[in-house]
Amino acid sequence: MRPLLNVDAGEMESEPEALWALAHALNVACGGHAGDARSMERVLRACREHHVRAGAHPAYPDREGFGRRRVALAIEALETSIAAQCRALRMVAERVGIAIEHAKLHGALYHDAANDPSIAEACVRAIRGELGPVAILGPKDSALERAARAAGCRYEREGFADRGTRPDGSLIPRGQPGALIEDPARAAAQARVLATSGEVDTICVHGDTPGALAIARAVRETLDALAT
Repeated sequence: MRPLLNVDAGEMESEPEALWALAHALNVACGGHAGDARSMERVLRACREHHVRAGAHPAYPDREGFGRRRVALAIEALETSIAAQCRALRMVAERVGIAIEHAKLHGALYHDAANDPSIAEACVRAIRGELGPVAILGPKDSALERAARAAGCRYEREGFADRGTRPDGSLIPRGQPGALIEDPARAAAQARVLATSGEVDTICVHGDTPGALAIARAVRETLDALAT
């Protein structure tokens, strides 16, 4: 099977629904770094209309820094925050009539959970406690993968179409040259490499990347072509 396209959603008012409709799965911001009840409902209704899988996108509680800064929290406080974010999304989803089928951590928390077993385990406990044994998206061969599998959750290894990488495969930090891939053709080419590598199950396009709609369209066309 080809990798699926996932898109981070509900982070900005300007996101077009056409972007969401291109995804196989949407990661819905649920209050940590962005998002509120109104934006969650808007995205979840689009998921239902376009038959897109809905997932939670929790983060460090850091709206000012858009969740891209590490926040020093005790493990118990972090677990409580992630649980509250997932619960908020679940409650909206129940009202809309759609299931939450996966979770993907955002920003600094994504990277911290990949490297720190205690953070990974706390996040998985919170996610599983509120959403059940949903799939968890994240980097391959990480502490998060090990924690998810140990908790009985399916794990989907993720790659990025719109982010530059270092020679060791790690992402170039945001703000440095080459961190973002804004050319749809380049993003599609990177998606093709990832899709044919056998090392990822899902490929991300960030909703806040400049030109995200064109990028997502090019990536989706590439993935669909590989499936024929």
